[in-house]
Amino acid sequence: MPASTAGLPVVIVDDHSIFRSGLRAELDADIRVLGEAATVDEAIALVVALQPRVVLLDVHLPGGRGGGGSEVIHDAAHRAPHTLFLALSVSDAADDVVRVIRAGARGYITKSSSGAEVSEAARRVADGDAVFSPRLAGFVLDAFGAVAGETAETTEELDRLSAREQEVMRLIARGYTYKEVAGSLFISPKTVETHVSAVLRKLQLSSRYELTAWALERKLL
Repeated sequence: MPASTAGLPVVIVDDHSIFRSGLRAELDADIRVLGEAATVDEAIALVVALQPRVVLLDVHLPGGRGGGGSEVIHDAAHRAPHTLFLALSVSDAADDVVRVIRAGARGYITKSSSGAEVSEAARRVADGDAVFSPRLAGFVLDAFGAVAGETAETTEELDRLSAREQEVMRLIARGYTYKEVAGSLFISPKTVETHVSAVLRKLQLSSRYELTAWALERKLL
């Protein structure tokens, strides 16, 4: 462990040493890697011992009972109560996404993400947000138990939002970044930030994670 204690403490879990080394080298300077693990058993032991804030967790891992990343979350989370898990996988298969979300992961991004994107996702998860690659939002909806064909509920809460705020709310809840929302709606990131603040205030929510859960429960995605 580095002598400095500054930065966001994370653990990298992946069975490919080249990927672990590459990711570690590309993470932002404020991300502090406490350690690395290559198997389910190593990961559980390391997470419990080091108590990182965020675990960058591959979905498919050898060892344990064959449950991969989901098994790590199941077996380590209750012994590391302040640790959060961000799934980072080459797979974007629905089964993989749903399984790890149900296990308790607070986000899921693919390995095509850059080091800067992984760093930002780790920070957002640490701050209580849910982070998902945008095209995985439909799988996240499945993970929350929505049934295909259900329509969005009309609620008094939703009526509090302007049409533009509703557009921003849906994109943010799907995991889009401020920059991506801005590009999609042809507005500035600062305007997106203003709309998000208004949405959270009007809905009496405290984070983007709560916003995602709120939207999913109401089938608004």
